[in-house]
Amino acid sequence: MAIEDIVIPQLGESVAEGTIGTWLKQVGDAVAADEPIVEVETDKVAMEVPSPVAGVLAEQVVAEGDTVEIGALIAKVDTEGKGAAPAPAAKVETAAPAVSTPSPAPQAPAAASPAASGDLMPMSPAVRRIVEDYNLDPASISGTGKDARLTKGDVMKAIEAGSARTMSAPVQMVVASSGPREERVKMTRLRKTIASRLKDAQNTAAMLTTYNEVDMGAVMEARNKYKDLFAKKHNIKLGFMSFFTKACCLALKEVPAVNAFIEGDEIVYHNYANIGVAVSSPNGLVVPVLKDAQDMSFADTELGIANYGRKARDGKMTMDDMQGGTFTISNGGIFGSLMSSPILNAPQSAILGMHKIQERPMAIGGQVVIRPMMYLALSYDHRIIDGREAVTFLVRVKEALEDPTRLLLDM
Repeated sequence: MAIEDIVIPQLGESVAEGTIGTWLKQVGDAVAADEPIVEVETDKVAMEVPSPVAGVLAEQVVAEGDTVEIGALIAKVDTEGKGAAPAPAAKVETAAPAVSTPSPAPQAPAAASPAASGDLMPMSPAVRRIVEDYNLDPASISGTGKDARLTKGDVMKAIEAGSARTMSAPVQMVVASSGPREERVKMTRLRKTIASRLKDAQNTAAMLTTYNEVDMGAVMEARNKYKDLFAKKHNIKLGFMSFFTKACCLALKEVPAVNAFIEGDEIVYHNYANIGVAVSSPNGLVVPVLKDAQDMSFADTELGIANYGRKARDGKMTMDDMQGGTFTISNGGIFGSLMSSPILNAPQSAILGMHKIQERPMAIGGQVVIRPMMYLALSYDHRIIDGREAVTFLVRVKEALEDPTRLLLDM
């Protein structure tokens, strides 16, 4: 038996420890080189730790929920493929006589039903949380884990492919009535950090929000006109985020205070725009960063955002993906939000909130016209950004979106 130790890798310069989330491989499972074996949550991101070698998982040194330091031993892999591999075969042998014995035969269907049942299917806490959040029927998803258990990857792939069935209302009612009235779940490190940073932003910054509204008609017309050609050429859909990202980059050049932050008794101005894009993941809100967004094309922006979306859903976000942001865009409109006041993503000094596009009657040229309108919200740190600067920034974003030609002419 040749044993290879698996340790917690370096997860970032400021990260000293992590919490074991979900074991993706169980003792006795075959493991390929570079195949993820466990999820680890830090105060910044949740990520998968791969095995550097191929073999069989011989031992899980730590349990789910344990907090471990960087470099700590978490698992052992038998590179000769022995380890605990015989264990599954032993289970089959002990089960065989039960099937051949006359008396237990009627029990076979009852024993099989829990595995196919939505509420009794064995799942890890992380997988169950995703299933419940999306109201999915686990029996409609094929599991690739040990004993056909569902992994987070199985669930996310089914969601993305649209192959997972949702639970019907009657089933939900039965499950709710038979379950506990309350449930206590320990907060993940990522969720605790999100809560702490949002509260720190409120306590530290002199936060204020200014609002405007934008007629999205011109953007929608341009998008509908060129979306097929765009998708054919770049192999990515043309969305609204690329328009907003480009508009913000132009406005940041004119109002540099919105792209700055306070450090001690100094103001740090950035001559580049690293745009953070808030993305919802199963573990909470994460904000990956489009580096040097001012130099990115529409296609580059859409490809970058799509890639971050997939990484967030699959738990593959890295520390580098989320570092270095200078300004953030949050799109609550995808969830149906009509208006909100976003909280700063410290140490940044401003964040733009996008919202739902809704047709509303507008007075244009003395006539009432129905237009597709969106409310915009800019939350900013009043210690560094004056009201005039905040309003100017938001107006420039509005002007660029209502006349997308400005985006091409850098005006």
